[in-house]
Amino acid sequence: MSAMQSGQDHRPVLDMTPDGEFKGPAPRPTTWLDRLLLRLGGVAALVALVALGVVVAGIAVAFFAIALPVALIAGLVAFGTLWWRARRNGESLRFEAMARRYRSR
Repeated sequence: MSAMQSGQDHRPVLDMTPDGEFKGPAPRPTTWLDRLLLRLGGVAALVALVALGVVVAGIAVAFFAIALPVALIAGLVAFGTLWWRARRNGESLRFEAMARRYRSR
């Protein structure tokens, strides 16, 4: 029986709380190096988020700088085609003539 008892000595000990949950391993005590690295990691994450924000803002500015001339040229082309069609049809291009007017009957 002593051989059986020696086999039981190598089994892990499972500590259970009165609520029926198992206790985890005891946490290691934190040292000054752990606290320093935690703070340094937090600052590094904050710097990375700020850099990401700057990159996103730069991409937005670049997109706007590219899209603005394209939109202006497209607007001028649209205006030119409307003006040309109105001129060929003998109509004047007035902005109030573009809107539909509903008459009440």
